Amino acid sequence: MRSSLEVVGLPSLMERTAGRPEITLGLIDGPVALDHPDLANAAVRTAGGRAEAACARADAAACTHGTFVAGMLSARRGSTAPAICPECTLLLRPIFLDGDNLGQMPSATPQQLSEAIIETVGAGARVINLSAGMVRSSPRGEMRLQEALDYAAESGVLVIAAAGNQSQIGSSTITGHPWVIPVAACNNQAQPLTGSNLGTSIGKRGLSAPGKDITSLGSNGKTWRMSGTSVAAPFVTGAIALLWSEFPVASAAHIKFAITQGAGKRKSIAPPVLDARAAYESMKASL
Repeated sequence: MRSSLEVVGLPSLMERTAGRPEITLGLIDGPVALDHPDLANAAVRTAGGRAEAACARADAAACTHGTFVAGMLSARRGSTAPAICPECTLLLRPIFLDGDNLGQMPSATPQQLSEAIIETVGAGARVINLSAGMVRSSPRGEMRLQEALDYAAESGVLVIAAAGNQSQIGSSTITGHPWVIPVAACNNQAQPLTGSNLGTSIGKRGLSAPGKDITSLGSNGKTWRMSGTSVAAPFVTGAIALLWSEFPVASAAHIKFAITQGAGKRKSIAPPVLDARAAYESMKASL
């Protein structure tokens, strides 16, 4: 049976590069257990020097969630985590400090999300991983979030967002934004997970990635297993980080086109599965 990394064509790209320090990944998530031994050599900094970027309580769900996603991206190679791009710089910007149930996407208000996006862009992120849901707010709050996503687009910062785990058809302010790459979850047979949100904008501009029983770092120094779109999104974020590491002069639009293969003629509400190998070949042929 193929591994999750093989499903999305990442092994060959991971053999080429472990990333570059100048490629900064903004992680808008929970705090991270920075004392985990598999993160000991990771290049980590925090947006605005926030003290809460490190876990205050290792058993908190927010800490577990943030550490899990951080491990997918930045754990040492050879770890039990996917460890996609450990040589890239991880920029932490905690968005939630109180835990939701594990396996569920933690939620934040549009105001909190917009502030986090603007701060992360300002701190130098090249790509942002957003594995947090959004609670309903006022039209003004959602307008501010729209403006923050516009700011990321104008700044050439790619935004990768988990589609959500409510088994819903439709889109949100985040997944419906034309610059955002929404990520649905599939199994290792490339079939959509029952709980993954789908929709026209997700199918048209997004990607799918494995999100069932993924193994990564636990905040207690051990390993953890988790499912959902929160753990599907980092596969796309990591692939983009590796592509940018191999093609550092490429524009954000060029990277986005390659990773989504243009996303021009899709009609399904379920997006195609990420193919990092094809994205690399596309970049290689065009540069």
